[in-house]
Amino acid sequence: MSTLLLRLAGPMQSWGTQSRFSVRDTGLEPSKSGVIGLLCAALGRPRTKPVDDLTALRMGVRVNREGSLRRDYHTALNVQRAGGGLKECELSTRYYLADADFLVGIECEPGLAASLLRALEQPVWHLFLGRKSFVPGLPVPAGIVEQSLDQAFAELRWVARTPAEREAMLQRIARMDQAGNPVRLRVVLDAEFGTTPEVRCDVPLSFAERRFTIRHVKTDWIDLTPDMIKEDTLCTSPG
Repeated sequence: MSTLLLRLAGPMQSWGTQSRFSVRDTGLEPSKSGVIGLLCAALGRPRTKPVDDLTALRMGVRVNREGSLRRDYHTALNVQRAGGGLKECELSTRYYLADADFLVGIECEPGLAASLLRALEQPVWHLFLGRKSFVPGLPVPAGIVEQSLDQAFAELRWVARTPAEREAMLQRIARMDQAGNPVRLRVVLDAEFGTTPEVRCDVPLSFAERRFTIRHVKTDWIDLTPDMIKEDTLCTSPG
């Protein structure tokens, strides 16, 4: 079994699962429907095509940076009404995550992992973080590891964006260890149906018809240790 890795990091992200009318919500981590939609964009798969092969894959999210929950007030002119015709002005409140950074893993067979990685590296359509205006701040494809989700999340490095951030995190880990409270990363993993009380209604049955069903998830925590910290060369200027 292989695990395909995606890094979803950017100034703004939104992973709504309960949006209705004038209020657009966001979850605190990427939704399964959002990640599958991103994969479909990379593959060039239209909304009308089935997604059963992708929804069957086990997914997990490691929260490297929680980000902060923000809210915007939007106005849109000449919006199409559901029953036909145009509405002159539509007001909405839209929530999003600012400065969040997620590591997403998808367990699948090696051949499928390789084909999905190639698609992410050369996507047919643009990739975005929940909304079309929220573009990734860093490359989305993060490679493939020959490990389970649980193993990969426990061993993969936490990436500091600057030397100063790396040093600050190392100091924080040292302080928290002395206090007996380790620094931890939140992890959300797909679980067997009915085995946990946590539920997400974000498994797409049809993007065209906007139909979704539930999945069960479990939340876990990973201790962040000094040997897991590294600096991100993508975020650092040469020299």
